[in-house]
Amino acid sequence: MVGRIRNGLANSPVTALLGPRQCGKTWLVKTFASSPENYFDLHTLIARAQLEDSNFRILDGLEDVVVIDEAQEKPELFPKLRVLADRPKNQTRFLITGSASPGIVKGVSESLAGRVRLLALGGFNVEEAGWENWQKLWIQGGFPRAYLHEIAEESMNWRLDYIEQFLRRDLPLLAETHLTDEQRRRLTQIIAHKHGQYWNHSEAAAIIGVSYKTIQRHIEILKGAYILRELPLYYTNIQKRVRKAPKIYLRDSGLLHALLLIPNEAKLSAHPSLGASWEGFCIEQIISLTNSRDEECFTWSVQSGPEVDLVLTKQKGLFGFECKASDAPQRTVSMISAVNDLGLSKLFVIYPGERDYALGEKIEAVGFKNLHRILSQII
Repeated sequence: MVGRIRNGLANSPVTALLGPRQCGKTWLVKTFASSPENYFDLHTLIARAQLEDSNFRILDGLEDVVVIDEAQEKPELFPKLRVLADRPKNQTRFLITGSASPGIVKGVSESLAGRVRLLALGGFNVEEAGWENWQKLWIQGGFPRAYLHEIAEESMNWRLDYIEQFLRRDLPLLAETHLTDEQRRRLTQIIAHKHGQYWNHSEAAAIIGVSYKTIQRHIEILKGAYILRELPLYYTNIQKRVRKAPKIYLRDSGLLHALLLIPNEAKLSAHPSLGASWEGFCIEQIISLTNSRDEECFTWSVQSGPEVDLVLTKQKGLFGFECKASDAPQRTVSMISAVNDLGLSKLFVIYPGERDYALGEKIEAVGFKNLHRILSQII
């Protein structure tokens, strides 16, 4: 992520790092400010007063890299950043962070269009945590305070507290709809149990007893808050009935395990959601490691059975990924059909082992720790 931020600062007047609360944005960006005077944390009264008292004029004379943390606290800041970004021969670069909210989404999309590089942060990925620590990352998730806890029970307690605070404080403000606390909990539980499955707004609405549009609104908010990932179906011109419903995943495997009350790897190995958990974890890591944008990420499935968990559309070709929690995955008819129907450049089968081996033409089993080996084929 550090490299992506540096690339953004080198090529855009404004770089926006967006992600859920507590995912490590502040820790990551502090070192980019050229001086202490160039760092503003809008969660502090001092920084807010500095900007308010000067009507943002304090930003005019700053040079090099200026960091503005939690920019969603001051939506009126974005028109000012547009003016600063458009100055002739402008050398100042602005790095802003924001937890998802209607304010920052509107400010970035309306005021800074064409001037901003958008980067999404979802906590540690396996390169940042260390490839040797991938099991811990899978179980506890990538939120720094959850991952860094050496005591698994305390990590679980932190994640449960995080979920409760998000449901009680953030979600009601973001969604602008009136679900009860119990309805919000039930929706979150449904999402956890549907992790890695095809999603239907109407089914969830019937269970909770609310309208289709209410569920749709909450799903969109959870996606915008970087809590939920929705993978749309990849369409190709084949004479088969392709599924229409998207798949949904909780982006952080640690939050999924907290919602399902799975405290450790031993419990996960015996849980019915083992396969779905592995699938979601691998998908997030692959997307992060390949720097893939949302519009490059799909799933694929036809009514007759063949499917691919993740399809990436990259300049080097179309790549498929199947995520199998088994010790030694084998080639299936579904894999062969997917390669032929989609015209995949390669289909990788990711599993929690160490040995890589061929499963057929254009199909390869790859141990999770060896993921870095195949990245050069994709990006």
